[in-house]
Amino acid sequence: MKILLIGGTGTISMAITRLLAQQGHEVFLLNRGSRTAELPPEVQVIRCDIGNEPEAAKALEPYSFDAVGEFIGFVPDQVRRDIRLFRGKTGQYLYISSASAYQKPLSDCRITESTPLANPYWQYSRDKIACEELLMQEYRENGFPVTIIRPSHTYDERSVPLGVHGDKGSFQVVKRIMEGKPVIIHGDGTSLWTITHNSDFAAAYTGLIGNIHAIGQAFHITSDESVTWNQIYQIIADTLGVPLHAVHIPSEFLAAVSHYDLEGSLIGDKANTVIFDNSKIKRAVPGFTAKIRADQGIRAAVLNILAHPELQTEDPEFDQWCDRVIAAFEHAKEALIHE
Repeated sequence: MKILLIGGTGTISMAITRLLAQQGHEVFLLNRGSRTAELPPEVQVIRCDIGNEPEAAKALEPYSFDAVGEFIGFVPDQVRRDIRLFRGKTGQYLYISSASAYQKPLSDCRITESTPLANPYWQYSRDKIACEELLMQEYRENGFPVTIIRPSHTYDERSVPLGVHGDKGSFQVVKRIMEGKPVIIHGDGTSLWTITHNSDFAAAYTGLIGNIHAIGQAFHITSDESVTWNQIYQIIADTLGVPLHAVHIPSEFLAAVSHYDLEGSLIGDKANTVIFDNSKIKRAVPGFTAKIRADQGIRAAVLNILAHPELQTEDPEFDQWCDRVIAAFEHAKEALIHE
């Protein structure tokens, strides 16, 4: 098949790009040229900024595709642009939404695709919901061939999955653990979370391309495994061969004292126990099951980061914020104990 991926070099989409090329599809990426050195040689890149619609329309004019995958559409205006660009030019439009769009707080921790979409805590999630609603309306009224896909916490070998980190990624937390410094775990660390390796996600995603059961449907794609946040951080420490010094701090407290968007990413997402029912994607893609356990994937990510200095992006601002928050929290405890 002839497949276009908008973006195609991110955490989720790079694994899909590589797998589609391996499967023998004719793969095109539309982006501004990032990470192209890591692409399979047969992948073709259409270089342009899709945010510049006239430029994108001109670049896409000679093409039509069996499927188009959108990975960088975050707000309805971007989806409207895609509808204009690809109406009549693709047999399927696969839109990456987010599992964070599911109802918060959850009425049931077991999530299916029919779980209501509502997240009052995170604008990112509300924008994704609005994009989904727009696309489904376009499907119902005009036959636009949409498939909606909701990833949860998907990761690769370049970053370890964490609950609380700064704007520069996960390495600073890994560094704190290596140095024996205390690290923040939101809540009491016992809520259940689902992390999915990008290679597992790619296996299910590619099975939806050209799939007659996928048009007009929404699917989430996740692992079936649930782990606690305490387990996630302990795996990191065990891989590093050092003790874990965890400080458990309520999510509401962290959201209140942070200039990072922790209300959205914690209260609206990671602070909730989530268990995904993957029956629907397994019916649509027979044989799919996530194969990489959390401990295996996290260990591989930590070791890969340690072996590649270019992935070790330090974040002094976040490091100092952690020190201040932990000190203030411990001081408050001490003050009340000795009151």
